[in-house]
Amino acid sequence: MVGIRDIAKEAGVSISTVSYALNGSPKVTEETRSRIIEIAQELNYVPNMAARTLKKQHTNIIGVYLSDYSGTFYGELLDGIKRGLQTYNYELIVCSGQKSHLFIPEKMIDGAIILDWTFKNEEIENLAKQGHAIVVLDRKLNNKNICEVLLDNESGAAMVIEKMASANSKKVYLITGSNGYDNQQRLRTSIKELERYCIDYTVINGDFTEPSGIRAGENIMSMIPSFPIDIFSFNDEMAVGLYKYFRNEGLVIGKDVRIIGFDNIEIGDLLNPKLATIAYSKHRWGMIAAEKIVNLIKNKKLENESIYTTYISAPSFP
Repeated sequence: MVGIRDIAKEAGVSISTVSYALNGSPKVTEETRSRIIEIAQELNYVPNMAARTLKKQHTNIIGVYLSDYSGTFYGELLDGIKRGLQTYNYELIVCSGQKSHLFIPEKMIDGAIILDWTFKNEEIENLAKQGHAIVVLDRKLNNKNICEVLLDNESGAAMVIEKMASANSKKVYLITGSNGYDNQQRLRTSIKELERYCIDYTVINGDFTEPSGIRAGENIMSMIPSFPIDIFSFNDEMAVGLYKYFRNEGLVIGKDVRIIGFDNIEIGDLLNPKLATIAYSKHRWGMIAAEKIVNLIKNKKLENESIYTTYISAPSFP
């Protein structure tokens, strides 16, 4: 691999002169800089980013940690983070898996935004104690180097159960997702509100994917339910699976089966009938997370923030 020593030898100058030229230092003339850059391009020189990072102690890169990339949920969130970071001249890389956790202590990134339920609390807290800036989107943690930007899951779930109570639901099937913070908050609030209204319920485990929604539909039908079947799907992806299953069974969505989802993803508008759901701005969520992580890096004192939710009615559940 070509290094600055090779460029210096070709240009007939010192290594420090090459370094000054490549880093935009005023210590060299424009003529010398142009000649060195031209030689570097001819030799296919690639800067050693790791060495630069060690020298400067920052990369202007933020790591966004996700448990997976599947489904349509993440696009708008990542776009919000990207746009927010661009305002501060930062870029992002999307990370998943245990090995990518090393990017933080090895300072390959300047900070982390975490929406990954597999990332353990103890590990995040230890990284924060070491001085690393972290924004969490999926849990509550108390450390001066951690800022929370969380969905108001309680309000969203409470609105769903209130709608079902108003519709005289006799029993509600709760289709859960992963073991993460958002899922647990929706489940806890749903059960509390259903018991408050004295409505019977059954919890069916899913995994936030469309196939698990299909399996949940099969599970419900195996119980020989009474009609209408009322379902709170903890995300819209599973609701899509429920639509497919019950339609194949010859049932009418909105009459025989009434479903409310969560997340307001685009495909919900395309279903027939349109899916009732809980909405929030994923773009704004990402923008705020980007703002918080940059201000943490700048050692500014911050307050945690909540992303509010709203109910979107539809013919399937007015």
